[in-house]
Amino acid sequence: MQLPLYQVDAFAGRVFAGNPAAVCPLEAWLPEETMQAIAEENNLAETAFFVPRGEDFDIRWFTPVREIDLAGHPTLATAHVICTELAPGREQVRFHTRIGDELVVARRGDRYEMDFPARPPAPREGLGDVAGALGAEPREVLAARDGFAVFASEAEVRALAPDMARVAAIDVLGIIATAPGEDCDFVSRFFAPGAGVPEDPVTGSAHCTLIPYWAERLGKRKMFARQLSRRGGEIFCEHRGERVGIGGRAVSYLTGQITL
Repeated sequence: MQLPLYQVDAFAGRVFAGNPAAVCPLEAWLPEETMQAIAEENNLAETAFFVPRGEDFDIRWFTPVREIDLAGHPTLATAHVICTELAPGREQVRFHTRIGDELVVARRGDRYEMDFPARPPAPREGLGDVAGALGAEPREVLAARDGFAVFASEAEVRALAPDMARVAAIDVLGIIATAPGEDCDFVSRFFAPGAGVPEDPVTGSAHCTLIPYWAERLGKRKMFARQLSRRGGEIFCEHRGERVGIGGRAVSYLTGQITL
């Protein structure tokens, strides 16, 4: 069996920046163990698989070790592949997830704008030793799907050197570390070693939580954010109440073929 494979750098305007995602178009779902094996072989933060549903698409995402319920950068990358490779000129794509979310991605000039659910953070008991895992004491610890650690400054977030084994032991998918930005509204980093992603270069889904938090704290609806990984990423953000707008650029890096 031959399957097409694309690799796209998401949330970046050039190759070798942002977050690389693998994108695999399918006519019908493969067995879960096969998709998981492909994601492990790709060894990127996520591999996205999608199948047609009329004019829309069903989408699933796998890290090297597990399937996850929501992922931003591979969704952006998938929309880029559809709009540039599979249906050139298409301006909007609608995805359906396994948990019932509808995710719309619209092309706006040189950017893609994703409409995602808002997942604001809230206090939660029993998160574990977040400060010990991150190696620094946050001002505030909250949680949504992920742990959410707020620091006073961008410099503190940049300096974090987490103990990945201790991060993986906390009962969340990953931990978001965030602070006000110096040349942007806010910055973040994201650690998910338990999902096979020690530090994610740019995490779209984390902004489902970051955007409502910072919109309330800063009193702003539209914001610009940076993720402070080694590769770095730029995220254009909008708070829409129950939804958030997550925008960014994408660049094609690789086109290939999987042989099974």
